[in-house]
Order: sequence, then structure tokens, then C-alpha cells
Amino acid sequence: MWKFIAIFVLTAASFGLGFYFGQRPVGTLPQTVSDLQSSLKDTSRTIIDTTMGIERDLRRRQGLIDTKSRVVQAKSELLDRNVGEAAKQLGEAVEALENTTKGAKPDESILAARALTGTIQEVRLELSMGKPVSIKKLDDLQREVDRQLNK
Repeated sequence: MWKFIAIFVLTAASFGLGFYFGQRPVGTLPQTVSDLQSSLKDTSRTIIDTTMGIERDLRRRQGLIDTKSRVVQAKSELLDRNVGEAAKQLGEAVEALENTTKGAKPDESILAARALTGTIQEVRLELSMGKPVSIKKLDDLQREVDRQLNK
């Protein structure tokens, strides 16, 4: 019984395809194939662009998370009156942000990350020079990193 149904379906499909292609002019099939090829190229290009965008965003977010971790650790070290270690943590935060922006196309988020890098470097320099840095500055840095993460 199943053999009969399978043979019947194959015969009907063959007849249908033969009738369909028999009704169309000969030049239509190559045109259809070339349209499908260009459509496939456009679709694959779009997929690759989307994938690269997701990867860039993921790399940026990971760098910002690392930066936030270092800023929080620096704040903890500053509360413990360990200024040298706080400056070291801020240096690592700058490094994480620079790795994120390295080689990226300048857009709004990259420019904001570079501005944040400059601010962190200024605070680090103040700590290295022995100037007193308030916890409020580090809180502001942490809020700025959070704002960048929420974009």
C-alpha cells in the first residue's frame, strides 16, 4: 500500500513539474536561477554583517563589564586606603577599554568609550601623583560605565 502511494506521489510530482516547466519559456529558467543566486548572495552578506555586528557589540559589552569590575575593585581598594592598588586597578580598567575600542569603527558608543577611558586615566593619574580622590569620582565613573552598558 505504501509503495503504491509513494509511486503515485512521485508520478504526480513528475507530471506537475513537467507541466510547469513545459509551460514556461526556455529563457525563464536561467533568469530565475540567476535571480536566486543574487538573492542568496544578498542574504548571506546580510547575515555576515549582522553576525559581525553582534560580535562587536558583545566584545564592547565584555570590555565595559571588565572595566566596571576594575572600577569597583579600585573603589574598594581606595576605601581600604590602598592607593597604589587602586591606581593599578584603574590602569587595568583603561587597558580593558582600550582593547575594546582598538580597531573599531568610530561611532557614538566607541567615542563615548574613549571619553570614558580619558576620564579613568585622569583619575588614575591623580591617584598616582598622591592627590586625594573622592569616592564620589569613582561612583561617577561606575555610573558612566553602567550608562554605557545600558545603551
